[in-house]
Amino acid sequence: MSQHVNRRGIAIGVAALVSFVVGLWVWLGPNANGSAADTADRARDVRAASVVVAQPQIKPFAQEVEALGTVRANESVDITSKVADRVAVIRFKEGQQVRKGDVLVELDDAEPRAELAAAEAALAESRSQYKRSQELYQTRALSEAQMEQLKATMLSNEARAAAARSRVNDRLIVAPFSGRVGLRNVSVGGLVSPGQVITTLDDLSVVKLDFSVPELFLSALRPELPVSASATAYPGETFAGRVVSVGTRVDPTTRSVTIRALIDNREHRLRPGMFMTVKLVRAESDALMVPERAIVPEERRHYLFVVEEGVARKREVVIGRRRPGEVEILEGVLPTDQVIVDGMLDVRDGQPVRQADVAGARTTDVPT
Repeated sequence: MSQHVNRRGIAIGVAALVSFVVGLWVWLGPNANGSAADTADRARDVRAASVVVAQPQIKPFAQEVEALGTVRANESVDITSKVADRVAVIRFKEGQQVRKGDVLVELDDAEPRAELAAAEAALAESRSQYKRSQELYQTRALSEAQMEQLKATMLSNEARAAAARSRVNDRLIVAPFSGRVGLRNVSVGGLVSPGQVITTLDDLSVVKLDFSVPELFLSALRPELPVSASATAYPGETFAGRVVSVGTRVDPTTRSVTIRALIDNREHRLRPGMFMTVKLVRAESDALMVPERAIVPEERRHYLFVVEEGVARKREVVIGRRRPGEVEILEGVLPTDQVIVDGMLDVRDGQPVRQADVAGARTTDVPT
């Protein structure tokens, strides 16, 4: 009896379920298929990622070589004395700008001046004798041999006077060119010896910047190439210059060649011996550039996403040179491609995407 009741209850339940399904189909009618399509569209929209796209840009790219360089004065010399004597007068101050020919130091010249006076007196006497003897020679009162002797004496006294004058001049130490003197290493009354450094003199109106670059770039190096240099002493500043010469030899150890550039330094801010970071601009060429943030690195490879018919496609690319915010693409994309530049971290290969405006306030379907 109980089994019969259970079968009857199950049959009633099945009949009720069938009636509900049939009634639902009748109520929805022909719109059932359309609603299903709408539901699928809404599901697709929910899955679509919001992204920002941009096309790669062909831009000029300056080919630069970076190196470390050393600043040198345009002209530089140690001021020394030719002779040994005591310092009588010092006519410069440390750090002073001097002109070519300015007297920097006077040494005691009392003795050479006395020698000069004696030599000039002897010269004057020998010239006078020679002049009188010429009149006697005309009257045959003096022989030719006597005249030759008097002339030789006069010439000897001229040489002696010139030597004495040179010794006096050696006591005047002058600037060989215009520039700025360095620290003073002597005092008044002190004894200086030949070769002793009294001070230094540097022409800093223009400075030389010497640096080395690999021989790989030798074919592109030539005078007049522009350079820019920076120093840690002046953060955020760059100093412009130009190449003036390229070394004639390649270092066999480093396989590099020395380059010399000139940098205007009228304000004397750069000093000899300073290290500077140099950027040598070789040439400009066109490069296909994308924003650096568009690149997705994976191990040793690089990828980016492009949009094709509203779907993100992952592409492997070969990157080249970099500069702040941009990277060169050598292979993998075309200038007409739509590259995802924002939102790629939430995108998977083959995923539908929706393009957002820059501010991210609204989204629109990526054009197909």
